[in-house]
Amino acid sequence: MSELLLPPEHRYAKRIKEQLNEDGSELSILNLGPTHPATHGIFQNILLMDGERILEAEPTIGYIHRAFEKIAENRPFYQITPLTDRMNYCSSPINNMGWWMTLEKLLDIEVPKRAQYLRVIVMELARITDHIICNSILGVDTGAYTGFLYVFQFREKVYEIYEEICGARLTTNMGRIGGFERDWSPEAFRKLDVFLEEFPAAWKEFENLFERNRIFIDRTVNVGAITAEQAMAYGFTGPNLRAAGVDYDVRVAQPYSSYEDFDFIIPVGKSGDTYDRFCVRNAEVWESLSIIRQALAKMPEGNEFHADVPDYYLPPKEDVYTNMESLIYHFKIVMGEIPVPVAEIYHPVEGGNGELGFYLVTDGSRTPYRLHFRRPCFIYYQAYPEMIKGALLSDAIVILSSLNVIAGELDA
Repeated sequence: MSELLLPPEHRYAKRIKEQLNEDGSELSILNLGPTHPATHGIFQNILLMDGERILEAEPTIGYIHRAFEKIAENRPFYQITPLTDRMNYCSSPINNMGWWMTLEKLLDIEVPKRAQYLRVIVMELARITDHIICNSILGVDTGAYTGFLYVFQFREKVYEIYEEICGARLTTNMGRIGGFERDWSPEAFRKLDVFLEEFPAAWKEFENLFERNRIFIDRTVNVGAITAEQAMAYGFTGPNLRAAGVDYDVRVAQPYSSYEDFDFIIPVGKSGDTYDRFCVRNAEVWESLSIIRQALAKMPEGNEFHADVPDYYLPPKEDVYTNMESLIYHFKIVMGEIPVPVAEIYHPVEGGNGELGFYLVTDGSRTPYRLHFRRPCFIYYQAYPEMIKGALLSDAIVILSSLNVIAGELDA
């Protein structure tokens, strides 16, 4: 049997035997994962180690593979949304909005400006919660639990805003083709105002806990560094690419949902190490807060929260219960009985971890002919073995944490 066909642990066992024959040194094999506390998700790295030093690593994924793309290719378009928000569940509204925008591009639907601004607000809230999770958990992985406990209360406040908008918290299934299913309530805006008032001071304190902390700096500076050239070769996007010094952001490169109306900078790092990834995400939280404030200040008057597309927009529920025509339309839309154009399109959005793209091919039927999700976690996780080669085992944990690999997006 070819050596490449052997399981990694068998290949490494042969390598250990050869190494012992050469110089008498002792090597070992360690399974990093697939248990959750070690890897932040159900995936595995088989490490060849010389003491605490990592010589080689081979990743294994697929432990929670859910075949989302193939399931989606057998579902009407409206029923695909719950699959999207189960990829990166730390910022699921961005997944939802990206899917709706993909369909709107397919159907050539113009979304009202107010609905676009509402989408921007909810996507930036999702980005904030994503970065709260990543950076606070990175603190936990370096032994600092306090910051995590302190800022997680504000993730809860964002979830309360989600509840006011759509009734859900983690996997939101938020929005509709053309906008939102209902207008935002006054309570949603009130809770948003409270969040904008209270969160900045807490986030500043969180930064102060870490950014000049001697232990945290020693654990993260020059750890897991990747150059801009390497990052681009691997297909990095999002904070992990920007930490390496490349200022690529989909919101600027290919604006959508009126992002061109807002002023914000793209935070970038220099060395592409764990510390830079942490600092870039910290800075992006401030930019997201600024974008939300701008969206509220520029919000168009009126109450338009969806486009006028009766063929694709679900009729009001009270009409469905009392009006036969509304019931028929509701059934036709949900079950995909409205024809769609034959087309091949790609639509990207700036997800919490980078460019989240939807490649959609339609043949005019009630389901996609082909649907591929460009999942940033799946792409940059391929660089992980190279990033930890030569590092200590404790470094491997914080490097993985700083990359923010979400298993649901990795194994979709």
